[in-house]
Amino acid sequence: MPQLNPAPWLAILVFSWLIFLTVIPSKIMGHAFPNEPTSQSTETPLMNSWNWPWS
Repeated sequence: MPQLNPAPWLAILVFSWLIFLTVIPSKIMGHAFPNEPTSQSTETPLMNSWNWPWS
């Protein structure tokens, strides 16, 4: 039964992980994102206290 021999399956596993770790991330990171994130200002907005009409 050839499926019990680990030699070819170990090589297939190692080579597939090498492909996953080298080729696929570069293809994914090559995509351009349509909306670039904009930096927000570091100023904190003024918080006004809430005037409750019943208190």
